[in-house]
Amino acid sequence: MVRTMSVSKFGDINYNQMETLKELGNIGAGNAATALSAMLGKRVALDVPKTELATFDRAINMLGDPCRMTAGIMVRLGGGLDGMLMHLFEQPFAEAVISGISGRSGIDLAALDEDSVSLLSEVGNIMSGSYVTAIADFLGMKVDISVPALAVDMLGAIMSVPAVELAQVSDTVLLIKEDFTIGNAKVNSQLLFIPSAGTLDGLLKKLGAMI
Repeated sequence: MVRTMSVSKFGDINYNQMETLKELGNIGAGNAATALSAMLGKRVALDVPKTELATFDRAINMLGDPCRMTAGIMVRLGGGLDGMLMHLFEQPFAEAVISGISGRSGIDLAALDEDSVSLLSEVGNIMSGSYVTAIADFLGMKVDISVPALAVDMLGAIMSVPAVELAQVSDTVLLIKEDFTIGNAKVNSQLLFIPSAGTLDGLLKKLGAMI
């Protein structure tokens, strides 16, 4: 008889389970890149995403200067996959997508006008939705996604939001770094996935990755 191990937090994941989560990250990021390409009307290339488990403090260090201006787009997940997704965009990414859609130049992330805020929110919404849809289709489950909430602030301030989630689940997040090439511009974004209690265990069981 094979004994299964319950997984309720990221710190309990073994190597094989981590590789499975990386594959899900690749699928979701590829779908998001396709959606971004459709929005911009131009080819968007994606390098293989870098997926890592990190404590909250280490994630902050991996993301860079906590005083750097960043746009964070957060969506809540419900249904078969409860938790939160947060996309982090910096100046180069925001400038590439906003100018690519609107044709405007001189985009300043720290001083976005109402139209730019709306565009960036929509980009985050579509990318997050495409990411979740790809995973939901792969797993054969229904996942609900909330209206996106956009915040532009210093990275450290934005990361205080997932910190609240971490206090309820574990001290670790799944961090996915995505490197895109949009036209001639190389830009990147980061995606954080924080599941609610019990979601990770159910996800891995669904994938058949329990040992």
